[in-house]
Parts: sequence; C-alpha cells; structure tokens
Amino acid sequence: MEPRGDGDRSDYGFNPPPYRASYDSPSPYPMSYEAGKSSIAAVYPPGGYDNTAYPQSQAAYGDMQSVDTPPEYQAEEENCFSDAGVRRGFIRKVYLTLMIQLLITVAIICAFLYWDTLREWTVSHYWFSYCMMGVVIVLILALSCCAGLRRRVPINFIALGLFTVAEGMMLGSVTVYYAAEAVLWAIGATALVSFSLSVFAMQSKWDFTAARGSLWAFGWTLVSFALLCAIMRSQYLYILYACLGTLLFSIYLVVDTQQMIGGKHRKYSVSPEEYVFAALNLYLDIITLFLLLLQLIGLCR
Repeated sequence: MEPRGDGDRSDYGFNPPPYRASYDSPSPYPMSYEAGKSSIAAVYPPGGYDNTAYPQSQAAYGDMQSVDTPPEYQAEEENCFSDAGVRRGFIRKVYLTLMIQLLITVAIICAFLYWDTLREWTVSHYWFSYCMMGVVIVLILALSCCAGLRRRVPINFIALGLFTVAEGMMLGSVTVYYAAEAVLWAIGATALVSFSLSVFAMQSKWDFTAARGSLWAFGWTLVSFALLCAIMRSQYLYILYACLGTLLFSIYLVVDTQQMIGGKHRKYSVSPEEYVFAALNLYLDIITLFLLLLQLIGLCR
C-alpha cells in the first residue's frame, strides 16, 4: 500500500486519531485500507456518539451520581462542633468559667466595700482606678485579637484570671464612691436581669444574632449621647443614658448567649474552641449591665 498524505479529510468522513503511525514503518499486523478505515470509524463515528444507544450505561451513571456519601466520610466533612453533646459541654464550660469570674469579682468588690483601710486608700489615690482601667483594656485587646492566646491551655486561663482580677479591682475602685446598700442592690438586679435574659435567649426562637450591625450603630449613638450628657450635666439625661445603656447591653447579652448556643435558628454561632472568648463576652455584658444599673440606682437614690 502506497503512503498517503493528509489530503482532504472530508473524503474519509471522520477526523483521524491524534496519533498516526508512519506508513514507512512496517506493521506487525498488516491490515487493508478499508478495514482500517472502518475500524477507526467505529471508534470515531462521524455523527458523534449516540447516548440513547447506551440506556443501561446512562442509568448506571445516574445511579452512581445519586449514591449517598458513606457515613464515615460524611462525618469527616461535617463540622465536628455540630454535635449536640459537644455543644452542651461547651456551654457548661463557658458558664462554669463565667460563674468563677463573677464570684471572684463580687469577692473583690466586697473587699473594697467593707475593708475600711482599702476603701480609704482607694479614695485618696484616684490614679488607681485609671491604672486598672488601662490594664483591663490591654487584656481585653489581647484576648480578643490573639486567637492563640485565648485557645492555648493554660495560658488562656491565666490571661482570663488576670483580666478578672484587674476588672474586679477596677469595679471595686468605682464602687467605693457609692453606698454599700446601692452596690448590693445593683448586684442583685444584675443577677436577676442576667438570669432572665439568659433563659429567654435559650428558649426563644427569635434570632437576635442578625441584629449585631444595628446594635453597633446604636452603641455609637449612645456614645454620642454620653458626650452630650457630659456637656449638659443634667441628672435626667444621666438617668435616660443609664436606661438606654441597660437596654443596649441587655440585647447584647441575648445576642452573645445565642451565639454561644448556636443551632439551626441562629445565623451566627461561636466555635466551641472559643470558650474563653464566649465567657469574656458574657462577662463584659454582665459587668457593663452592673455599672449602668449601679449608676441608675445611685441617681435615683
């Protein structure tokens, strides 16, 4: 058989395969031209493949697509924190940490209230409150911005303990300017409000986590209102500011509680690895509520 060039491929009715053996090299399996043409046409049909000619293959392919992923692979793909047991353990850990923080804080406040020597020293050294405030701000920024710090045990508990002590001393230096009875009333009111809001957040199907943007705008509006109160120095404006602040941080407490709980009705949720961060958020909400209620009670008295 004489070698043939490419010529006009339309004469053959098919596109040749990407590899064409050289006709100059001898083939161990001699084949006629017509037989080779028909065999290649079987592989590359002129009209393309007819899928309807293979119904069984299509059905098998469809079944293959509809096969569910094995459970062991689904378990790996799913979030490991979606398990209800893991979430319940996370909630217990957060509330245990929060309870210890609040007990330490109350103990420090009582020391400032009923230890006369410490009370007099704090009143005469006003710089102590500002120093504790600076330490608290630094520790809050460190725990909020450094994920490794709040996740690594035991450094996270040490940092959280230092923050709790500093916060308690700052609150103690503030409460010395109020009567002990007013402080105790504020502590009781804060405990009642926090417990009621936590139960409501756990039982309610309303998702408050989607309203964080609105709360952020409301918070900055409240800061502007605080500047106005500082300029005008009106007792009624102070009372109104304390009421609005109590409302704002009550909603924040509900939002942070729902973020901790998670679930299908929550748009956002906190990862169970962030138990220190969740406890820090709840603690700050409760402490801010305490300060606002203390201010409100002191103004009303």
